[in-house]
Amino acid sequence: MSASTWRTAAPAGAFHKPVATREQAEAEAKGWARLASRIAVPALHGQIALPDRQLLAYEDVFATGRCELLLGDVIVLADRDPAMQPRLDRLVDGVCADLRAAAEETAKNVPLAECVPYLYLDRIRPGGCLDRWYLRRDLPLVLPHTDTALTLRELADFTLTANGRPLTVNVADTIDSLRHALAPDRRLLAGLTQGDPAEPNIADPLCWLDFEFAGLNTVAGEAANLLWYLMALGGWLVPRYQPDVYAHTLRLALPPLSRPRVEHLEMGRSSRHIDIRYSWNTGPGRGAAITRALDGLSGQSGRSGLEEIRAFLTLRILGVIPPSRLTGHDLLLVLIRLAESQDPHTTLDTFFTTTPASHPHPGERSSDVPAPA
Repeated sequence: MSASTWRTAAPAGAFHKPVATREQAEAEAKGWARLASRIAVPALHGQIALPDRQLLAYEDVFATGRCELLLGDVIVLADRDPAMQPRLDRLVDGVCADLRAAAEETAKNVPLAECVPYLYLDRIRPGGCLDRWYLRRDLPLVLPHTDTALTLRELADFTLTANGRPLTVNVADTIDSLRHALAPDRRLLAGLTQGDPAEPNIADPLCWLDFEFAGLNTVAGEAANLLWYLMALGGWLVPRYQPDVYAHTLRLALPPLSRPRVEHLEMGRSSRHIDIRYSWNTGPGRGAAITRALDGLSGQSGRSGLEEIRAFLTLRILGVIPPSRLTGHDLLLVLIRLAESQDPHTTLDTFFTTTPASHPHPGERSSDVPAPA
């Protein structure tokens, strides 16, 4: 198969990332170039044109020995072994330092339309995934611990009490508010970042990977992306509902030790009230990483409330995994978190509170866990 390059051929062991079009490849290369002098990134050796796709040839940081694991791997190791915690702390601190530096050194107030669009504007546009997933059909929800099903529209007419806190779940109203909050002409603080600070995109020792969304990104959106991935996607939803993606993107892909659970549910149809008790269980390493990230991002998103990141957090909660794929148990937990995120009295600290499980005893640790570096 013939190919053309705009540099010399990539060295052996390079990582070849497929990209659909030449325009997308050039946009990603441009985003990489804007970051290369500011943060740790793999070398970009070249762009290769094939008949059916483009390839970007990056340095394979694992083949060269520059990096060993990904953030998600370090978290699951710290879940199992407290000796890994300092390594995790250093990595999370580095990630937050890079995001703070971007906010302090490159940020400017711009209309949201000038930022990289895919993670936000493309998802909330009319006809986008939020419309397809939530508004074009009245999605049924089977309530856990019962044989009762409600649709999302019916659920909006109920009052929920979750862990003693009254809440209302109205997805349609939330999406409408979200579109006003993230209107294309809304001016927000944005800086030059990698654009998708998630566990598979951050290597250890610190090196940022994957520059599909690199460029001008909102400061609040980056914080929301990182925190929700740590809170729900990385340790629960991605390994549970996208196991192939999880296994393909992480080096170890060890299973999470625990996950959020609905412990109790009672429903009164006549009173239109649902009482729920739930726990947001994580491994101890993941719980510590969330707390560390909150501290590390305090200079850019604040610890007093969710106001600055609420809209972006809402979109991460709703717009990553289709709700039709979730069990009733898991969808209800996602919707509870959605309702909590809309409450003006919710703070970052209370929203991101977890219940870390204890470390396993030494004899219970998996044999495939490497010794800490």
